[in-house]
Amino acid sequence: MSEIKKIVLTGGPCAGKTTAMVRIIEHFTSLGFKVFTIPEIPTIFSQAGMNYLTDNKGLFYEGEKATLELQLGFEDRFMRMAAECHEPTIVVCDRGAMDISAYMQPEMWEEITAAVGTNTQELRQRYDAVLHLVSAADGAEQFYTTATNAVRYEQMNEEGLRIARELDKKVIKAWTGHPHLRVINNHEDFNKKLNRVILEISHVLGLPQPIIEERKYIVELIGEIPDCTESDIVQTYLVAEPGCEIRLRRRGWQGTFVNVHTTKKRTENNKVLETERQVSNSLYESLLQQADPYRQSIRKHRKSFIWKGQYFELDTYYEPVDHLMILETKGVADQESVKFPPFIRVVEDITGNKRYYNYNLALRRS
Repeated sequence: MSEIKKIVLTGGPCAGKTTAMVRIIEHFTSLGFKVFTIPEIPTIFSQAGMNYLTDNKGLFYEGEKATLELQLGFEDRFMRMAAECHEPTIVVCDRGAMDISAYMQPEMWEEITAAVGTNTQELRQRYDAVLHLVSAADGAEQFYTTATNAVRYEQMNEEGLRIARELDKKVIKAWTGHPHLRVINNHEDFNKKLNRVILEISHVLGLPQPIIEERKYIVELIGEIPDCTESDIVQTYLVAEPGCEIRLRRRGWQGTFVNVHTTKKRTENNKVLETERQVSNSLYESLLQQADPYRQSIRKHRKSFIWKGQYFELDTYYEPVDHLMILETKGVADQESVKFPPFIRVVEDITGNKRYYNYNLALRRS
């Protein structure tokens, strides 16, 4: 039986998922992986006559419940097939179970999941990683089209673009809480977006990757952030051998907590091997006993948001430094300009400045 990784490829309308899926199959098949792909289940239903915009509440409920049941059924059967493969195997889902929740009220989602015998937390845990491709409607409007999906409800006009942007953010919020949610930016060159997808999947598969310095800035917040996701983070470093960094992170959203254990080890040729796993609350408390005595826990509040097709994380630190505010870009390509939003004032570019690495900020001062 081979090791199996199940990955969700999601995003707003016209995000490039179809093209990315082809690239994934070609790239990882050439590396010796068996790649299974699960089609977008709502599209299958739409092509079969289901209207997700119907005013018939009974039809909508039954249609969404059937969509979730078929989604889970497809995944389970492909995972059984994957278990019989001798080579390392990837199951890539064109959207996953939590995508369905973005199209209805929370109360109906709770009713449907209960009827199916599951819940939001269980559904998120079904996947090893979630890659969200930002819709072309946000920052790459010139590439937005309905040509790749004839049943797309978000049409190619101003109202359609607005709806597409809103859906994009709803889908991200639906997956918020997954320990390996990665948002893939839009770029002027679409190939850069695809390369980022390949890079993130390679990371999930445990393949050594080039060390990439995300751009970081000390900033001031001078306005309100629209449509951001907020969370609180406690980050503790554990005792590790030289050249290895072990991090234990607890991240909380509205009373829900996710604990992730991450190990980073530098290899030759300026590459890093990074592995992460979600841990239970009891194991989290146990691992805290291995905390590095020379480092304090970091406490910070994070606001995550998309602006003009680029993804940002704004961290406000409270311990061990007080009210330091750092903005980090996620996946902005080399030679590409950062599209700073008007509610952010940049104080200093600290990209590559080791003084501001979390690992060093945690050092106890005498």
